[in-house]
Amino acid sequence: MKIDILAIGAHPDDVELGCSATLAKEIHKGKKVGLLDLTRGELGTRGTAEIRDQEAADAAKILGAEFRHNLGLADGFFVNDKPSQLEIIKIIRKYQPEVVLCNAIDDRHIDHGKGSKLASDACFLSSLQKIETIYEGQVQKAWRPKFVYHYIQWKNIEPDFVVDVTGFLDKKLEAVFAYKSQFHQEGANEPETPITSTNFRDSITYRAQDLGRLIGTEHAEGFTVERFPAVDSIFDLI
Repeated sequence: MKIDILAIGAHPDDVELGCSATLAKEIHKGKKVGLLDLTRGELGTRGTAEIRDQEAADAAKILGAEFRHNLGLADGFFVNDKPSQLEIIKIIRKYQPEVVLCNAIDDRHIDHGKGSKLASDACFLSSLQKIETIYEGQVQKAWRPKFVYHYIQWKNIEPDFVVDVTGFLDKKLEAVFAYKSQFHQEGANEPETPITSTNFRDSITYRAQDLGRLIGTEHAEGFTVERFPAVDSIFDLI
């Protein structure tokens, strides 16, 4: 199966929080989207890896993703090394995405920056023919995605471009809050974390509203790039 977009996150829920309205919009337009989690989020203060597995599956179904894979790397301790790069390369070569969306380049959680560089490096290395990989018994061909973009997470990083996601914020919120173990619940007897506050919950909406305001739409999601974004015509801008 060839897909259009591969969205990669260090943890289950990274993709949903960072770019799921954009994914929902593209899926609505007929694009094929796949999801890849690097870890199971087993070090998370709330819930368990098993609970997160089910929540991740539920969120993928809500979005309409073609698949969701988890590499099972060590939460908090994975590194940008050859074995980890090869595991991502295998997924890239199998599904041949045109676009890869990955973690913020710099963020509060150390795994986000690490995951960002790991995914970006794997996208480059995936194009090198002398790197041999075998997936499900098949020798794979080299493949390089055309674009690698980074979604915005905890920090309010200024985006290099934004996507109008008006009409798709509700789908994003539904996917995000499929992770019931991770977010604020009235009466829940679990430790508080930076994302359990009602302020954080509300910030998902008001960030989208603010980015939308800045481009004259209702809601938007922002991304950063590794090279200059380009348009074919000045009229491509909205």
